[in-house]
Amino acid sequence: MARSFGATVDTHPAKPPQPTTLTGRSVRLEKLDPSHTDDLYESIGRPEYVALWDYIPDGPFPDKESFVPFIARLSQSPDPYLYALIDQRTNKAVGFFSLMRIDQKNRVIEIGYVVFSPLLQRTTAATEAFYLLTNAVFKDMGYRRYEWKCNDLNEPSMKAAVRFGFKPEGVFRQHMIVKGQNRDTAWFSILDSEWPALAESFEKWLDPQNFDAEGKQRSTLATLRGL
Repeated sequence: MARSFGATVDTHPAKPPQPTTLTGRSVRLEKLDPSHTDDLYESIGRPEYVALWDYIPDGPFPDKESFVPFIARLSQSPDPYLYALIDQRTNKAVGFFSLMRIDQKNRVIEIGYVVFSPLLQRTTAATEAFYLLTNAVFKDMGYRRYEWKCNDLNEPSMKAAVRFGFKPEGVFRQHMIVKGQNRDTAWFSILDSEWPALAESFEKWLDPQNFDAEGKQRSTLATLRGL
């Protein structure tokens, strides 16, 4: 009996993230740059935003003086590769996220380091930002697997992963030590074969016709995914 080793796969490598601006109706993504520092400090870095950093390896920051070198360092990082989220209405940076653990050979990449201003959380702009980045990961960069990992205690992050179409894959127990505390890590993924159908649901959800005059959604993303 012939032994099976899995399907044959095209072995060409994926592309690394590039400093290309990704533009939507409500938000655009730009490579993180020190010029975003002032906006980001006002939207996510000030001491009153301490809770935003609960599950992030860095932060919170006692003052702007400590925030400035942090953004400068991340701006130079090839992995994680950071994107600033720019509100199209105000032209101000209101958060950032990254592509990280970039494995071009196996065409695997992870979204992480997500810090959104409270003004951006649970908004159309936040969903559009995720769509723009994910579409680029699969269509422009050529990855096969897109990962989402988070602390197993971080319920909002896990709910967001499921809403965006990631499939849960289990929990890595005692996976990391973060800020002196144990982290059990929940793993989620989207595969390239799954993205076309997901992309269609995102595009229908983001269509202006899906929102009434007050900006309320007519159909949820889950409904459009047939859930």
